[in-house]
Amino acid sequence: MPTSQPGGSRPSPERATPDKLLHTRTGTEVSPEDMVLATGRDITPRNLEWARRKLDEEGPSAIEKLLP
Repeated sequence: MPTSQPGGSRPSPERATPDKLLHTRTGTEVSPEDMVLATGRDITPRNLEWARRKLDEEGPSAIEKLLP
């Protein structure tokens, strides 16, 4: 049995969520593991090293480029 009411307010499929409402950071530190997982890769020594370099070069905002 559906829980939504007929005629209820639903977002239009043509509307996209505004960028100002999309958030990826929680105010916590971004770890190399976070970076690797954000790319969909496995956590391996090679991928962790890539993530460490990326974080060293770009800082925590590097994850923003990987996630919406």
